[in-house]
Amino acid sequence: MQRDTISFADHPLVIRAQHAGDGDAGQKSLSLTAQAEFEFVAGAGGDAGASTALPTFRMVAYTGGPMKVAGWRHPVVIDLAGLAIPSQSRPIRFGHDAAAGVGHTSAVAVEDGRLVASGMISRDTHAAKEVVASARNGFPWQASVGASVEAFEFLRENQSATVNGREVQGPLNIVRRATLGEISFVDLGADGGTTASIAASGEAAGAGGGRDGGDAGGTPTAGAGGSGTPDPVRDLRAQMAAETDRITAIRRLCAGAHAGIESQAIREGWDATRTELEVLRASRPKAPAGPAIHANGQAGITQKVLEAACILSGRLETPEKHCDERDLEAASRAFGRTMGLQELLLHAAWANGYSGRTFRDWHGVMDAAFGRHIEASVGNSTISIAGILSNVANKFLLEGFFSVERTWRNICAVRSVTDFKTVTSYRLTGNDGYEKVAPGGEIKHGTLGEESYSNKAETYALMLSIDRTDIINDDLGAITTVPRKLGSGSGKTINEVFWAAFMANSGFFTVGNKNYISGADTVLSIDGLTKAEVTFMDQVDSDGKPIGVLPSILLVPTALSAMGSQLFKSLELRDNTANARYPVTNPHQGKFRVEVSRYLGNPKFTGNSTKAWYLLADASDLPVVEMAFLNGQESPTIETAEQTFNRLGIQMRGYHDFGVALQDPRGGVKSKGEA
Repeated sequence: MQRDTISFADHPLVIRAQHAGDGDAGQKSLSLTAQAEFEFVAGAGGDAGASTALPTFRMVAYTGGPMKVAGWRHPVVIDLAGLAIPSQSRPIRFGHDAAAGVGHTSAVAVEDGRLVASGMISRDTHAAKEVVASARNGFPWQASVGASVEAFEFLRENQSATVNGREVQGPLNIVRRATLGEISFVDLGADGGTTASIAASGEAAGAGGGRDGGDAGGTPTAGAGGSGTPDPVRDLRAQMAAETDRITAIRRLCAGAHAGIESQAIREGWDATRTELEVLRASRPKAPAGPAIHANGQAGITQKVLEAACILSGRLETPEKHCDERDLEAASRAFGRTMGLQELLLHAAWANGYSGRTFRDWHGVMDAAFGRHIEASVGNSTISIAGILSNVANKFLLEGFFSVERTWRNICAVRSVTDFKTVTSYRLTGNDGYEKVAPGGEIKHGTLGEESYSNKAETYALMLSIDRTDIINDDLGAITTVPRKLGSGSGKTINEVFWAAFMANSGFFTVGNKNYISGADTVLSIDGLTKAEVTFMDQVDSDGKPIGVLPSILLVPTALSAMGSQLFKSLELRDNTANARYPVTNPHQGKFRVEVSRYLGNPKFTGNSTKAWYLLADASDLPVVEMAFLNGQESPTIETAEQTFNRLGIQMRGYHDFGVALQDPRGGVKSKGEA
């Protein structure tokens, strides 16, 4: 199961919790809020501010079941196995307000699939006094846990999973990795009907005040000092009531249709008047036919969000490298981890003026999605399905392209060409050595010649289709699988063309060119590698002088990969043959970078061998082989369009313009590896 890491730094996950009474805290409940219980123990002295012993508390902050969380489309379950607890001492606050500290935890642990916390009321703040005083008065405090989400997955409808020792059913979100921040006392959780029982005990609570002394619901016995509440506490209660009224008004005005406005209004402290104005602005039609355009769509669904949804559904690795974090978050909330192909096409069609609600009108949806007849209805297309498909397909195409062996890229020179004509490279030769200046200061003229090598780019292409069956079956995987195949196909084609040119040319690595050796002493070993190195370094230029280039790459087939690695890494090689040779120091340790290709030994390619190997110069010094790419485009291109009139569906074509040619024979030596 692939998981993607998404930051929610601006919108931390806030978990509201409720107490379910004295039932089984470990029950396999699918309630929409978590269960919580508090056990509050006041210190001696009657008043929290004058207590000599700090009041303590204990809570089951989360029992591991599904909850409704603001801003999330489906219920949320936190996998406690993936919850990081940075320290046992976590801050306890009032209403998640850093300025309203209450105390701290002394222990936080996961016990029997539940998150349990205990600690003390250690802050000397109005908020701390409010919590203590209200607990004595029987106020039903609730808990709210703040955690930052690092990775989550979406469980689809009719799917199930086991989390925190219990089975849960989709649709819901499973938070697989999160970090615990703080825990807060709150007066109102996610559900207005939630309760949390608090059992007060100790001298400050009065006789008989323990949890065991109350009723079945845990109703506390009020202790002494409860009627002497200071004015700041009453002020804090009034502020809490006003805040509750403000949030209630905002939610009523947004009515579940403007999640972004609702979240921003609550976070930034808007009043009801400003919220109503923003809702009215968001509800205005964008054009005369605006209401018809947006009636079926979902607010905030843009082309970028749809692209992000496709990438999440296709399980593309590291999606954050390809999409903006906000688009990924919006896509995840709107579609989870899976979006259907019909859903994608419908959203594009709706944005372009389509008023239907289903996919029954095949031609109507496709016409609107691809922007046909849009000018007559709404003027301009706001979402381009062709653009979405091309952008998404290119990302999956590259994933497929780079999944194929790329050894060729590590041993060749690369050049850019501007057309498909044959291009010629020239390398200067001749007498470029300095000579002693004779008396009188005359400098003699040198001579220069040139050697030429040619190359030419060709076009390689393939077309695949997403037919009507894939669309009717709602298979979004088609627009991710097809590009992957086109990408991997291009990568395989490059390999086939490259290695066929590299191995099949019998006139390149020859004895006449002094870059080919054979015999039993050419087997890949210390001695064989030494012989190849000597052969390489004894090569000369057109004037018969050393070429002045050193070998740096050991190219081997898969059968010689282990020996190549040993020669590169080992300080010595032990020979236990019948001659009983002693360990031999490896003079080639760290000298030649090893490159391995499965094509060298493949029987489908002319010139293949599982024993032959090559010693090559770095391509920037003296290339043996060169790749030419049109306009420097080293990766393939993919294009999408609707099928022609006589076919139903979407077509995708991938093409790549490149050429390969051997260059300077002195850039390498081939060892046969056998007699």
